[in-house]
Amino acid sequence: MAEAQNIPAGSTTAGSIAVAAESTVATRMSAPPSFDVADFPVPHGREEEWRFTPLERLAGLHDGTAVATGSAIKVAIDAPEGVIIETVGRDDARLGRAGTPVDRVAAQAYSSFETASVVTVPKETVLTEPVRIAVHGEGGTAYAHQVIELGAFAEAVVVIDHTGDAVLASNVDYLLGDGAKLTVVSVQDWDEKAVHVSQHNALVGRDASFKSIVVTFGGDVVRLHPRVSYAGPGGEAELFGLYFTDQGQHQEHRLMVDHNAPHCRSNAAYKGALQGQDAHAVWIGDVLIEATAEGTDTYEMNRNLVLTDGARVDSVPNLEIETGEIVGAGHASATGRFDDEQLFYLQSRGIPADEARRLVVRGFFAELVQKISLPDVEERLLAKIDAELEASV
Repeated sequence: MAEAQNIPAGSTTAGSIAVAAESTVATRMSAPPSFDVADFPVPHGREEEWRFTPLERLAGLHDGTAVATGSAIKVAIDAPEGVIIETVGRDDARLGRAGTPVDRVAAQAYSSFETASVVTVPKETVLTEPVRIAVHGEGGTAYAHQVIELGAFAEAVVVIDHTGDAVLASNVDYLLGDGAKLTVVSVQDWDEKAVHVSQHNALVGRDASFKSIVVTFGGDVVRLHPRVSYAGPGGEAELFGLYFTDQGQHQEHRLMVDHNAPHCRSNAAYKGALQGQDAHAVWIGDVLIEATAEGTDTYEMNRNLVLTDGARVDSVPNLEIETGEIVGAGHASATGRFDDEQLFYLQSRGIPADEARRLVVRGFFAELVQKISLPDVEERLLAKIDAELEASV
């Protein structure tokens, strides 16, 4: 049921499967969430959820010393006809409904934003063009909250594009009505000094379908926490991600899927490439199958390709199962060095070394890039991969 491989020095993979008799069993996956910052002590790096994160590089987001500074970010939303765009106050009932903060930074973000943007796709509305949300950092520190809501049987694709320079802590909520279908592409293409910490909460309605594609390239430190829970039976969640971690960068993706309703499905697949001294990628994949979630079918996978010496990967998939009445549950994690045999094979057929290297890395990411299904975004990401590889030659 579990697979773990540890090939390069400086990389770790681990996995665990726990079977619990009672849903009250206290584990790392069931830490109590809260909207109150005071409920979370200031982390010091010894805590399980913070042990991989370089706290000293979070610019004060973790200890309350980061103060919002004016217009640190600008948000522009381009949406097709029929989509409702609102700016709401903190008392709007939709805020926080998809999920509660699970760490101090998320709670700080929730308590510190002034207004939130809400994008609503009315029930039975099927969008033929994506909603595009551009988040551009202009220096300084910001706290933000974004809600994407789909009514029953609505269908939409949303692209959230992060660029520029900022210190940003945010929460993003996805609310899916019964039978709705939502695909979200979240791109982190920050400048090299940016810090971005964000919790993504998806509440998937009965027979609804949620697909998340997270792409991380830029930034000094990026720490994302995608979370999924179900509002009824029959829901489906797919969590895909790709990241390219360069010299000195820290990129951390911490997934949590809470199977709290029967007959739901989830599938998570993240792939990363690393190069350069002190490049550090972290992937945590937690799946909880509660006692009431009979008929669950879930799988999670992480693959990492280490291109140079000096890079480090920490990959930890976890399953916690409280009922034996499931369709299937499994996880896998593997980290490996660049395959010199593949490179030699391509070079032996007249392909230059740098072009052969590019083809191997493109092939590694191809499966996930194709899931985006937006040609302009796919082309941009492939160009970004090529640029990263060229910079290391």
